[in-house]
Amino acid sequence: MDTNHNPSMQKATEELISSLLASEAFVHYQHAEDRLVDDTQARSLLEQLSKVQAEMRKKQNNGRLSKDEIDSLRALQGQVQSNDVIQGYGQAQQEAVNLLREINDEINQLLGINFATFANHSTC
Repeated sequence: MDTNHNPSMQKATEELISSLLASEAFVHYQHAEDRLVDDTQARSLLEQLSKVQAEMRKKQNNGRLSKDEIDSLRALQGQVQSNDVIQGYGQAQQEAVNLLREINDEINQLLGINFATFANHSTC
């Protein structure tokens, strides 16, 4: 839908965006993301985990994955899971996703259609 030709739709969209960005869930998410960006140890752990997981997938596909490597991965996963900054980010991200789902459900009920599916098909 072209909101440029429908001023009331444009205004409603802008108000929804402003409300979302000001919501507790999104403010919390932005603060958690800022803390993650500023925490070199947390970022390093996530980068290391991503790299190790990619290497492990390759080795697993080639049948060359050792028990020591699996143990090492589990230890790294434990470090990630015990990092407060990473955990705070994950929780804040889930809160924001839950809010978006609730809003999507409300829109679906108001419109009587699956809004996300409709919006997805209209942008193709």
